[in-house]
Amino acid sequence: MAKVVCNFLSYSLNRAVDITVVLPSVTCPEALGMGDAPATHVLPAKFPVVYLLHGFANNHAQWTGYTNVELYAEERRIAIVNISAENKAYAKVGADDFKRFVSEELPEFVTNYFPISTKPEETYIAGLSMGGYGALMHGLTHPERYRAIGAFSAGLSINPAVFASDPMGQPEKPDPEYDVHALAKAVADTGAAFPAIYSACGMNDFLFEPNRAFASELGELGADVTWKEVPGFGHEWRFWDQQVEQFLDWIPRDDAYAQMGKRSC
Repeated sequence: MAKVVCNFLSYSLNRAVDITVVLPSVTCPEALGMGDAPATHVLPAKFPVVYLLHGFANNHAQWTGYTNVELYAEERRIAIVNISAENKAYAKVGADDFKRFVSEELPEFVTNYFPISTKPEETYIAGLSMGGYGALMHGLTHPERYRAIGAFSAGLSINPAVFASDPMGQPEKPDPEYDVHALAKAVADTGAAFPAIYSACGMNDFLFEPNRAFASELGELGADVTWKEVPGFGHEWRFWDQQVEQFLDWIPRDDAYAQMGKRSC
């Protein structure tokens, strides 16, 4: 696999930002002539992509540092994009417009600079905790842009206006623009198609009950929801490592790389 750590000037945020882009590449078995086809860097198509969002107090490096997502992406021939969104919940907070950055500038940048697909049917968004909230918020705001959403131990009650300063308190109700319950209802009310939704939470997690209730709520609104409740796990990286692999196996795919099947690394 190829892992590119990139720093560029964001016009949405008016400062330099860091991202990590994971791209499948020639594997060791393929280089040794053990693959199904000759090793080459000539690609048959652009890669499908998962925009994979981090949690509170993390940055672009945590997903690749704490999980095996690079291996999972290589095996499944899919690109992964990680960003640093600070503690701003992937929203517009003051002068920091992370909502515009995630929804507009980030896909514009990566699909122009890397061999990553622009097709909605090959685009996915997922995340853990704060990132699970961000994936739901963006995926339900723009359901036409994503084929599927993954939410692992999602922080569903986040109010971006106060989250950075009071992550455990948050007494104020968020604006409907950032309320995942209101956003889900809006998708249903407009008759738009929901992306497929994968929601998972450890049964020892303090966020378990809200996540289970929201999965049921989404189903009642007409969304195609896969809900996973897993005993023995709390709010922890071992769970998220397990779930990101399961999510990558679960996502609906019919791109050229999916047709090739899983490969050895």
